[in-house]
Amino acid sequence: MIAIACTIAFVAISAAMLLCLYRVLVGPDMPTRILALDTLTINAIALVVLTGIYWDTGLYFEAALLFAMVGFLTTVAYCKYILRGNVME
Repeated sequence: MIAIACTIAFVAISAAMLLCLYRVLVGPDMPTRILALDTLTINAIALVVLTGIYWDTGLYFEAALLFAMVGFLTTVAYCKYILRGNVME
């Protein structure tokens, strides 16, 4: 039963990632692209967690946590670049 639920979730998250990728590539302006990239990161984290549930291992949860921290830092760096024109002062 869990395999069927995981398969449905894999399909749904993959569709969401494709839609976010479309918005990253075709987005009308830079803030929209950054928001879509952040959403794509969240979907990728969900996919990693779902893989950990499907394979019944805890290693993927640690990887998802690290990926979340890096995704947060890149979003902050992109926003800072848009606001100030540089990341490092």
